[in-house]
Amino acid sequence: MVLVCNGPGELSTWVRPLAQRLHRELAMRPLDAQAPISLQLVLVPCPNATGVEHQVAEGMGLFERVLPAARFWWLLLRPRRGGPWPSRGVVVFLGGDQFWTVLLSARLRYRHITYAEWVARWPRWNDRIAAMGPAAADRLALRWQPRCQVVGDLMADLSESARSDQPLPEGEWVALMPGSKRAKLQVGMPFLLDTADRLARLHPGCRFLLPVAPTTSVRELLAYAGPANPIAASYAAGEPELLQIPQGAELRTPAGTRIHLVEQQPAHGVLSQCSLALTTVGANTAELGALGVPMIVLVPTQHLHVMQAWDGGLGILARLPILRWLLGAALTAWRMRHHGFLAWPNISAGRAVVPERVGAITPAQIAEEAAGWLEQPERLAGMRDDLRSLRGQPGAVATLAGMVRELLAAAPARP
Repeated sequence: MVLVCNGPGELSTWVRPLAQRLHRELAMRPLDAQAPISLQLVLVPCPNATGVEHQVAEGMGLFERVLPAARFWWLLLRPRRGGPWPSRGVVVFLGGDQFWTVLLSARLRYRHITYAEWVARWPRWNDRIAAMGPAAADRLALRWQPRCQVVGDLMADLSESARSDQPLPEGEWVALMPGSKRAKLQVGMPFLLDTADRLARLHPGCRFLLPVAPTTSVRELLAYAGPANPIAASYAAGEPELLQIPQGAELRTPAGTRIHLVEQQPAHGVLSQCSLALTTVGANTAELGALGVPMIVLVPTQHLHVMQAWDGGLGILARLPILRWLLGAALTAWRMRHHGFLAWPNISAGRAVVPERVGAITPAQIAEEAAGWLEQPERLAGMRDDLRSLRGQPGAVATLAGMVRELLAAAPARP
């Protein structure tokens, strides 16, 4: 059995839960060394990947073999170069370009199932289609709809698995989520540390945590927060100090603000206990939404040379030579054309469920807004209820695992 993925967000929110479920329902290697079925992961080329996804996946201990994206083309050309492949199997698409799984399943002569979040692009070559919701299912032509089953949002199951055996100490916790890629961390780390200092003064009862993304490290976070990052000089926080305490590592800013570092992955348990999150755009907004965590989504546009390395429409706009100096106006026009939403909860709902702050925003502005939210718990409760209403019912992982098992049982052996 082969799971296919591209980036860190999908690895933690789609791949890991499905792999864990399949291991519970089937005897598979590597967890059962004597099992006849092998669970493997293939990473596919993606411009938004960090390049270390294979290390993260190997650390999960769920896969007998993890093939990095750099070896994907060799896999298509010479599949047996990396070792033998079973005579029958199933390829499961869980992120990236759907066409890569079409090629891979055809090359290995395996059955093929696609988890379609918004659209199934190659239904002719899909044996089964697991649709997130009616929006994806209804876009299929009538002749392909018998292959489709609506399973629900895989992220809806995050709240079920987020119950933490280690509750956070008492306090009003705010999560700081600067991103996982270099271009975002360069801006996000100094911006959020400055914001935390200001928020701590405005709302003294709040406490801070920062989940360390699996594709980065504490050492890298320190580098982005210190003088090695030229953008840090634009913010007032200064270089933080790394402390080791019985509860783990934490950062302490020169102003005395302490930020607990969460290195355990996934961090869903601690995140679900937070009153508010300050986050960049990306898959983390979907993750927070699935956990029902209120958030303010931040897109500071004042560092144009860094934003050119961002993915998606923001990076494209930042690279336009004529509009570069008019990025704020360009972003406004682009957002209006695309209904104005960058965060996944807002995109999903088609309305502003969580606030998005785009432009030359400052830590002082965000700290003041965050303090306003924290001082009005009924507003936070309303945002949390809205997020939960979007999440859908849990059970998508179990349903998709059932489809995979059925397809595997029906898969013919390769001649």
